[in-house]
Amino acid sequence: MASEPVLAARELYRFYRAGEEETLALRGVSLRVGRGETVAVVGPSGSGKSTLLACLAGLDEPSGGEVHVDGTRLSHRPETERARLRARHIGVLLQSRNLLPHLSVRDNVRLPQRAAARRPVTSAGELLTLVGLGERMHALPRQLSGGELARAGLAVALANAPAVLLADEPTGELDGETERVVLAMLRERAAQGCAVLIVTHSAEVVRSADRVIRLEDGRATDASCPAAQGVPDVTG
Repeated sequence: MASEPVLAARELYRFYRAGEEETLALRGVSLRVGRGETVAVVGPSGSGKSTLLACLAGLDEPSGGEVHVDGTRLSHRPETERARLRARHIGVLLQSRNLLPHLSVRDNVRLPQRAAARRPVTSAGELLTLVGLGERMHALPRQLSGGELARAGLAVALANAPAVLLADEPTGELDGETERVVLAMLRERAAQGCAVLIVTHSAEVVRSADRVIRLEDGRATDASCPAAQGVPDVTG
């Protein structure tokens, strides 16, 4: 496990205001993920996990603090700049998946490759073959099973050969066998030098991680290596 921080967040705060009411979703969260490292983020529902992932991906702006990806500041930039940096450096796999319903699976993978504005390391067809969907590349998302959708979403997240992969509950609706397949792909990507951060409730994901960060009430604590200290409670 390398120590070089590919993803770094410093003192992230995120406030939401509705009328006179203010919600503190993140309260000074700092973290670092090194090249080749897999970090699991756990915590009860409403603890700020999805908000944290959105800020790390540049899909949302923190109210305070900064996010750096591969040595470049991502936060507090115009959305067009964040989108450009995300396309070049970050793969994102959301709970709602990341497939456009009117595009074939292959065209869904090609889309972030075009956005990255560089020659793809792996073609869309090759990437889909790697995730076991080579014969389904012309299918539309609605024609795929749940397990196929998960693998297709992962192919899209990996399409731009990202330095950082961020996944929000990537195995939440999968059966045990498909979960193991997806986790094997994530571990392989980390072995190739990608920094992987996974928001999860899955004990299997936690066991496969190098390090665990627990969020509670918008604050983070490092639970260290699960293999050394036992798997933390990830229910909620």
